[in-house]
Amino acid sequence: MTYLPEEFLKRMQEMLGEEYEEFLASYEQPRTYGLRVNTRKMTPEEFEERKIFPVKRIPWVENGFFYEGDVRPAQHPLYAAGAYYLQEPSAMTPAACLPVEPGERVLDLCAAPGGKATELGAKLKGKGVLVANDISNSRAKALLYNLEVFGIDNAFVTNETPARLADAFEGYFDKILVDAPCSGEGMFRKEQAVARDWTPEKSEYFAGQQREIVRQAVRMLRPGGKLLYSTCTFAPCEDEQTIAWTLEQFPQMRLIPLPEYEGFSPGRPEWGNENSAGYPERTNGNLELKRCVRIWPHKMNGEGHFLAFLEKDSAGRSVSGEQEESRAEQEKLMGILEEKNPKGLQRETKRNGRLDHRKKAGKKGKASGSVSENALSRKDRELIEEFLKPCSRSFPAERMELRGQKVYLVPELPETVRGLKFLRNGLYMGEIRKDRFEPSQQLAMSLGAGEFQECICLEPDDERAQRYLRGETLNIRPEETKSPSGWKLVCVGGLPLGWGKLVQGVLKNKYQSSWRKN
Repeated sequence: MTYLPEEFLKRMQEMLGEEYEEFLASYEQPRTYGLRVNTRKMTPEEFEERKIFPVKRIPWVENGFFYEGDVRPAQHPLYAAGAYYLQEPSAMTPAACLPVEPGERVLDLCAAPGGKATELGAKLKGKGVLVANDISNSRAKALLYNLEVFGIDNAFVTNETPARLADAFEGYFDKILVDAPCSGEGMFRKEQAVARDWTPEKSEYFAGQQREIVRQAVRMLRPGGKLLYSTCTFAPCEDEQTIAWTLEQFPQMRLIPLPEYEGFSPGRPEWGNENSAGYPERTNGNLELKRCVRIWPHKMNGEGHFLAFLEKDSAGRSVSGEQEESRAEQEKLMGILEEKNPKGLQRETKRNGRLDHRKKAGKKGKASGSVSENALSRKDRELIEEFLKPCSRSFPAERMELRGQKVYLVPELPETVRGLKFLRNGLYMGEIRKDRFEPSQQLAMSLGAGEFQECICLEPDDERAQRYLRGETLNIRPEETKSPSGWKLVCVGGLPLGWGKLVQGVLKNKYQSSWRKN
């Protein structure tokens, strides 16, 4: 039986009235399980055709699927290939509803562990830039791992306060997602520890932090840009009341409609204010709040979510001085949000196996991400070109940067990012070691099916796929490879898993040691 805090139930009964019993009964039903297909690797239709295990479409997420709780999709080798991400169905909604186009500048401000950032990155299709931030260093490491497995090669993964990011990226982003840290009431069935740790005061605590995060997000949004705010809680002070506050504080922001799906419920304007006891005050409120969306567990197959979609007017009026908090107050976020819950644009060419050396016109005020002392030498470029001869994808040389012996393909970012704490800027391609180039695991994951001719393709049911993931050497038959020796891209079901080096029929395993399965 699901434990639910007494004070939480009392408030929900006050809020829902006649719907309360139906809401309460939903907690006696089994939780739902979902996965989201990585559209950089395959289409949802291709995933269905593979019939890996029984799935059913999630109606409101184009590339989302339900699966049964007794299935273990994380054990399948296609999971290691980044073909899909395991995610609670209603939590897929924010990234699904944010309309990202290739070439845009996108920010996921509270991104760890990466469920939403991986979807935003897939939508960009390698063009534009995704800045994925989390204030917690440990959580940012999990975020980086998930982006790398998904093959997202144009991400700038940062570990900063929202205020410091806003100083670097003021008016920069086309789209911003704020999946805000919250009291987590929509996680009670999934994670009972969150329910047992809940107190009524946590909602007010998080509401204050959410508003500060939104303040900085508005600063970073360009005129005409769009911001999607979401939480996994039911508390009005974190939902409608935070959006009402946003509209009052920032007249340049307006709510715009979200897609309508059966089971989506509109926001509740009457919950836009609260009384002294912390309960929603039943007034008419701001009718614009109806444009928000609530996902309730008794109306949809999900744990619960809140969404609001906002647009900044094209005049782009800035945040006023009197609205700004002190720098000391801003920096408190580094400690406060350490626990998220209290518990460059490139043109593809056909120059196969070559670096693209053609120069692109620089944009005023933009930094390529590399400086002269980090540029590749002619010899370095030749080593990389030699390795990439079997590759049908082009990599622009002017976007490459050498740090020590490591080679990175960096996205286009403004000069103001210098000094920010980051875990990864772009794609780590590999290392220059003496007179050779050694490719990285991340380069392998970024490649699409069929983009590297020197490959060894295993079927998902081939026991060698699991052995490869454990770091073992493999025996390879002559007919399974194009040439008898050298670097090989190991694939499963047509999707890259990592590298190996073939010598006399034995493949030396180059799968990243920290990723290997026990």
